[in-house]
Formats: sequence, C-alpha cells, structure tokens
Amino acid sequence: MPKAKKSSKRKKFDYTKDRKKLRTKLRRKLAPTIECAQIRNAWDDRKTVQQNLREMGLQHDTKTVLPIRQPKLTNTEAMDVEPDELLIKKPYVIKDMEAQASIPSQSSKTLSRDLIEYAQHMLREHGNGNYKAMARDEKNYYQDTPKQIKRKIEDYKQCHAEDYSTFMQSLKA
Repeated sequence: MPKAKKSSKRKKFDYTKDRKKLRTKLRRKLAPTIECAQIRNAWDDRKTVQQNLREMGLQHDTKTVLPIRQPKLTNTEAMDVEPDELLIKKPYVIKDMEAQASIPSQSSKTLSRDLIEYAQHMLREHGNGNYKAMARDEKNYYQDTPKQIKRKIEDYKQCHAEDYSTFMQSLKA
C-alpha cells in the first residue's frame, strides 16, 4: 500500500489576526463562569482569586479561616483586631448573599396527574388513615405497601395543598 503524502504547503503568518486579542478572548472563554451573581458583579479580572475573595470578606483557603495562634504574653490588644477585618472593601457582597439566602425557596416538586388521581381515589374509598385497606385495593396496580401509599398521599398533601383541602371539603359535603 502506498504511503499518504505529506502536506508540503508551508504555513504562513496571518497578519490580519490580532494575536493579543485572541489570547485574551481564549483566556476569558476558558475561565470558569461564576454562578453567584453578587460575586460575579464584584469580581475584578486583574486580581487573583485570593485577592478578590479577601476584598469581599470571603475566604479562599479553609485552613486559614481559623488560624491557630500561640498566645503572646505581651501585646494582647493586637490579637483582638483581625487583619482581615480591615481589608474588606466590598462588604455589600456578603450582605446581598445573606439577603438572598434568607428568602425561603418554593418547592418546585409536582406530581403526575395519574398519581394525583390515585391518591384521590384511595382517600375517597378508604378515608384518610386506613392504609392497610388501601394496600389491598384493586386500583393498587403496583402493589404498593401501606407505607408507600402513605408517602404518596403525604406528597400529594404537600405539593397540592389547595387541591387537597378542596378535595377533602368536597368529600365531607
């Protein structure tokens, strides 16, 4: 079999491309994206990771969070003042993150229509607490145990609280 021919074409320098701009674009593309919006807005690309986080009042290395210091007999007042506390230039980042963390998150869990109908059928036929009878029901196609049925009904109560309350009121009427 013959050998494949080598490309004899010589590579030429492309004068139309700015290599410096291409290098910065590549560096930005390879840099990880920061998920937290507060940190992303306060980030300075010209500084190192450790410098950026120190200015925000965050810690880069977990080993330096609580340093173990030897107590000195003299100059005890100097130990009370942390040097990191004086360097926090962007305290608004931590305040924004705490405010966002204090907002309660809503549950995004939803149940399928079949599971809702299954739970409603079991509650309609057997009442609220008779899970052993629900396990023997003919609609229990997947042969759920009483605990599994109880868990499914509890999920229905949590995810669809308004539907559950209106459904239970319609049963009483």
